[in-house]
Amino acid sequence: MGDFSIRDLFSSKKQLVGLDIGSSSLKLAEIERSGGGYTLSRYHQIPLPKGVVNEGLLAEPQILTRKIKELFELSGAKCRNVVTSLSGTSVISQKVTFLKMSPEELRVLIHDEASKYLPFDSMEDVSYDFQILGDNEFNPSQMDVMLVASKSDIVDSYADAIKSAGLNAVIMDVDSFALETMYEENYDVGGDDEITILVNIGATMTNINVLKNGGSVLTRDFTLGGEHVNEELKQSMGLASLDEAERLKVNGVEGDAEAQSRFRESLLAASDQICSEIQRSVDYYRSTYGGAEIKAVFLSGGSARIPGLAEHLHERMNIKTEIVNPFKKIVYNQRKFNATDIEKIGPSAAVCVGLALRRVGDK
Repeated sequence: MGDFSIRDLFSSKKQLVGLDIGSSSLKLAEIERSGGGYTLSRYHQIPLPKGVVNEGLLAEPQILTRKIKELFELSGAKCRNVVTSLSGTSVISQKVTFLKMSPEELRVLIHDEASKYLPFDSMEDVSYDFQILGDNEFNPSQMDVMLVASKSDIVDSYADAIKSAGLNAVIMDVDSFALETMYEENYDVGGDDEITILVNIGATMTNINVLKNGGSVLTRDFTLGGEHVNEELKQSMGLASLDEAERLKVNGVEGDAEAQSRFRESLLAASDQICSEIQRSVDYYRSTYGGAEIKAVFLSGGSARIPGLAEHLHERMNIKTEIVNPFKKIVYNQRKFNATDIEKIGPSAAVCVGLALRRVGDK
């Protein structure tokens, strides 16, 4: 599969450009290390035509290449080394327990006995990586490992499209883990078995990452997002188009308090299936892992801003729920951005910020 491998996922100090390839938009971020922290120096976003990326799979590579070129030209980014990510059906991540061994021994074992741990008969056409999370809490002679794998042709399709745009795909991350990187940099990660859940609601995909003491223990993607909310809203309100539904979802409706209250009820009803899937993921975690109380749920992605969504999830799950701030501890270049810009970018930039924080050799 050439010189590109998902094996760089957990082994990435050289600065890179974060490139978030979604199903409805492309986002670019550059973050510079400054003193003891980080500064956002560049951010740009453009729409991506529908159907170019479908459930994490690249369907129209030539269009993607063209749009990536456009994004870099509009942003003025000069760095040609990028970190991007996979999500949805294109990638599999799984927590597995092994007897303690060296990373070298573990890589050989995974390669030779792949079908025991991953839904592949052979690893010959699979790009994979792993991270040793630490000792298993129930058996000190064993260790917990996070496995990540993708079919090589999927990885290659993105890498080739990026290369055709004149860029180098240096690291292939995963959306859920990019969220984790963003969270770790902006929030204080507690100990004592602290559980936090990160939820990213994209246009067609929602990513969930359950963190224990700051480390991922469960990830899940499901194919519902902001576009589903638009479709439900269009149908329930008899709107003329999905564009009108998107506009109302973002800007709300005019009118008195009663009209706005009715609209909010319609919006939350349109979001109900997403809320149910988030609830299912939380219930599955609780039934499978039990134990510690869940401290908080953090929402990101464009649809995290749906009015009342965070409050609704809090009431539904009895867990503190809030919209994530990917710039809580990351400052911004005030010659290029102002507070309004940063507020507007907000939670939709969470994955891209996590990608831009990666450095070659950082993990």
